[in-house]
Order: sequence, then C-alpha cells, then structure tokens
Amino acid sequence: MENLHDRRKVYEKSQLIESEIKQNPIEQFRDWFLDANESPMISEANAMAVSTVEEDGCPRTRMVLLKAYTHEGFIFYTNYNSRKGKAIENNHKACLHFFWPNLERQIIIKADLEKVAENLSDGYFHSRPKGSQLGAVVSPQSQEIPNREFLEDKLKELEKEYENTEVPRPAHWGGYLARPYEIEFWQGRPNRLHDRIIYELEDLDWKISRLAP
Repeated sequence: MENLHDRRKVYEKSQLIESEIKQNPIEQFRDWFLDANESPMISEANAMAVSTVEEDGCPRTRMVLLKAYTHEGFIFYTNYNSRKGKAIENNHKACLHFFWPNLERQIIIKADLEKVAENLSDGYFHSRPKGSQLGAVVSPQSQEIPNREFLEDKLKELEKEYENTEVPRPAHWGGYLARPYEIEFWQGRPNRLHDRIIYELEDLDWKISRLAP
C-alpha cells in the first residue's frame, strides 16, 4: 500500500470574504471563470464534471465542456441517448463541478436540467468543426461497439457523403440548460480553514451563507 499521508499542499493564494462577493452567484461565477480563463496554468477553464444519478441509484460522473452561461444557468451539449442523457431523462437533477487547482478554487452547482431550444442546438452544432459534427453522427454514444474500426469506417463513409454538403444535426444530439438552485464557492485557505460560501435559491432570491470547512 502506498502511504499518501504526507502529501499536503498549503493553500494561501486568495480568500473569499462576504464583503467582497457578488450578491448574485452567476456574477460571482463569471468573476472566477474569467480568472481561470486568463490563467496560463489552466488549459480548459470550461472543463467541468457533470454527475447524474443512474437507475441503480449510483451517481455517475464525467467531464464535459461548458459552452455558455447566462443569468438562467449553464449550457453544455451531448448525445441525448448517452448514459448521461438517459439518466437526465429519468432524473432532471444534476451536479456540476469546476476545479481549478492552480487558483485553489472549486465550484459545486446543484441544478435542474432541461433541453435547450432546437435552434440553439442547431446553431452550436453548425459552429463546430466539420469533423466534430461528423463525430456526433458517427458515435452511438455509450452503446457497445465491436471495435475501433467500426467508428473509423463509418466516419470515412460519412466524410464522402457530406464532402460537399452540410451535416444535419442529429435529432438525438443537443444542449442542456442547467438551472442552478444551489451554488457553493470554495477557496482554499491555510490550516485547512477553507472559505465556503453557498448561495441557495429561495423563491426568486438568493440566500448567502458561510459553511464551516
């Protein structure tokens, strides 16, 4: 057994104080996201973990890319027939998680998910590189396939088919809007006395509280 007891890091880069935070968590997210996006040490600030609950009651987590955020919530795109899509169909609640270790920050978001309007999915789909569009058509995401060649052969066929024409967005591929009802901001601090500020939606207002680390 490898002993990891002595692997420790001192957190001391910043602080999260009530007098300095935004009253709206989306605005607070924007400030932190801009910091992460501008950091040369973070290659994909929009990478986030999305956890859903499957039929056996066990959560399942995977990394996806945040593609937009508005005052309504957070948008990402996927295959609706994937394991995450089926999980969301059965249980619309999910947890989003951002972790930016170089800033010693993380954000945990509990949200209700809903499909975005089809025109938004169309617009984003056709903004992607053609290879990515074809990949979305080729892959029966989360389904068992015989081998790697199955995907590569199908891709070659579709590259010829759509060589001089637009790739239509598959009906089973599109976006989700995660409407948050709880957002926690975590800032690492010395002596493990980290800052945890949580926003909880009550009716139409956000209640702000501090949690013990």
